[in-house]
Amino acid sequence: MTTPTGPAHQKLGMTDDEYESIVGILGREPLPAELAMYSVMWSEHCSYKSSRRHLERFPTEAPWVVVGPGENAGVVDIGDGWLAALRIESHNHPSFVEPYQGAATGVGGILRDVFTMGARPIALWDQIRVGPLDQPKNRYLLKGVVSGIAGYGNAVGVPTVGGEIEFDDCYSGNPLVNVMCLGILRKEQLVLGTAGTPGTIAVLLGKATGRDGIGGASILASASFEDESEEKRPSVQVGDPFEEKKLIEACLELYEKSLVVGVQDLGAAGLSCATSEPAGRAGLGMRIELDAVHRRESGMTAPELLMSESQERMMAFVSPGNLDRVLAVADKWEIETAVVGEVKPGPNLTIRHNGRVVAEVPAASLANDAPLLDRPSARPGWLDDVWSAQTSVNDVEPVDLLLKLLDDPAIGSSAWVHEQYDHMLFLSTVIGPGSDGSLLRMKGTDKALAVSTDGNGRLCYLDPRRGAARLVYEAALNVAVAGARPLAVVDNLNFGNPEKPEVMWQLIETVEGISGACEALGIPVVGGNVSFYNETDGVDIHPTPVVGLLGLADPMPSSPPRWSQANEGMEIWEVGPEPTDNLAGSAAQRVAGEALGGRPTAPSPERARRVVTLAADLAHLVPVLHDISDGGLAVAVAEICIASGVGARINNAEPAAMFSEDPHRFVVVMESGTADLPADLATRVGIIGGDSLSLGSGTLDLSIITNAWRQALPSALGV
Repeated sequence: MTTPTGPAHQKLGMTDDEYESIVGILGREPLPAELAMYSVMWSEHCSYKSSRRHLERFPTEAPWVVVGPGENAGVVDIGDGWLAALRIESHNHPSFVEPYQGAATGVGGILRDVFTMGARPIALWDQIRVGPLDQPKNRYLLKGVVSGIAGYGNAVGVPTVGGEIEFDDCYSGNPLVNVMCLGILRKEQLVLGTAGTPGTIAVLLGKATGRDGIGGASILASASFEDESEEKRPSVQVGDPFEEKKLIEACLELYEKSLVVGVQDLGAAGLSCATSEPAGRAGLGMRIELDAVHRRESGMTAPELLMSESQERMMAFVSPGNLDRVLAVADKWEIETAVVGEVKPGPNLTIRHNGRVVAEVPAASLANDAPLLDRPSARPGWLDDVWSAQTSVNDVEPVDLLLKLLDDPAIGSSAWVHEQYDHMLFLSTVIGPGSDGSLLRMKGTDKALAVSTDGNGRLCYLDPRRGAARLVYEAALNVAVAGARPLAVVDNLNFGNPEKPEVMWQLIETVEGISGACEALGIPVVGGNVSFYNETDGVDIHPTPVVGLLGLADPMPSSPPRWSQANEGMEIWEVGPEPTDNLAGSAAQRVAGEALGGRPTAPSPERARRVVTLAADLAHLVPVLHDISDGGLAVAVAEICIASGVGARINNAEPAAMFSEDPHRFVVVMESGTADLPADLATRVGIIGGDSLSLGSGTLDLSIITNAWRQALPSALGV
């Protein structure tokens, strides 16, 4: 069907079929403001129309889950009246267009997702992936993204305490910037994103609305990049961390005084989302007056006001009797406010602008009636050839390969990144950046929370199901070596173009991998994000799921293990299944110059459960624990030596044993007899001592490996 508004809906990224669906819902042609609202709410980024049916596979229930997927953040019970809220989000496309503001507003958005639930944000983690640093554009992107995260997080007063950086050609045209946030709250402070009951007042809090970010996350993240990506720069939101800090404190005071019925962040889709979703959850309608919206630009049209994703804005739903108290709290914190509407009986969301109705649509249709696509999926035809590839490093001297690994910017020290972050804010950070997992003390209790965020596009390219499952097991082991037991998962699923059957197959396999591993460990998925269309000029990124795993240490170890606590004469033990000679997707395969190929070793749910439990127990007994992952045993031991300032000797220098990244393995360093290790899982592999690291017949001075590891990233960046 061809209509006069056909070009308009196509420019907004909608298909003809979607337009027909809107006509069917309304029984008429949509008005311009209505079309704008549907375009953002039905975008891939907001509606999950390509992935929703597959995400239902995730296990989401457990006795400790308070709020699962579908709200602004997941919430779990951590005991003694305390709850933890967690959320992960992507800001990939905005960060490619404008790296500083794209990353900064990604931080701002994830903070609002968490404090919208009534929680005080206490920590952030970043996952950054760009192309190789020998390309100037990639150096520019990394520096801009790190500056954006630091500039916003430091100024708003929330520490960034961990994360990952990775480099691969596939990210040169489409970098990934994923950010996770953790918050804590008392049970009685929990707030949900509901509009309440008829008569409830809608109060817009925060920064004035402008034209920045129109179609930002919702549109930018729902289409592929082409050469004209620079033309999309005006769609990137502009952040103000000082305004966000005031907003956090004002909202937390509103929650503490029980002055709000519900709260909704104005993130992706702006006012369109903040009005329709809460009303839809409540099964009600709403009347909104756009003329009341405080704005910083004149002449804004109704579609612009409804689509704008200007930052640092919240919608509070307030009982009429509490309105004056809410406005007084906002005034105290110097927060701008506007009473913009009222909740009404019936299903319709009615929007008025310049004295006339510009939109009248069923509120729930915007959030709940988005198309549910069943895109075709197909296993890639090239996969068998890739699996047949073999990688061997038997002809490489182990010490030479180790030095190459330590000199790789993805494995070397991340200090250049995390030293730009104030990771000691709140003085709760026990184990911070550069470790396996972060550990945060909960003041006034014996508890601590541990978090690890993990991703590996190379493994998931080779086998998305095995690779995704291994990410969950790795994250679980990372929090276990900090003394915590796995509690809940959030995930950020980064993929290419879902219109390609092989990309949908990668998504489905990834969901199966994450689900199977979570079921094996008995932990739920409480939220997440799907980022599609990560391609430029038809080239997709590797499938890159990122897993954020929360663990609870109750009680926290009195002296948590650290890499820096190895001393002369301590024994080095490797715990876990015996490694194979499979180097598929490994760092050794990459730095040795081998093509990406082979099939990664399958994880073992039984071994995973046993190893994770053992590591969490040992964290209360031994001084040093370290997960074996990128670079294998050799890199894990080298990092312990560098952190402790002492050398070591490893007895078995076979390349397979040194550089395998097979799952469910970790290193224990301890005085002889400190802990009893199970004979079928533990092997003594060396001893701490001296001023060099010896692998069989090869030896490297401690000063050489330390310098290589510390200078890898700065040298690659030219800083």
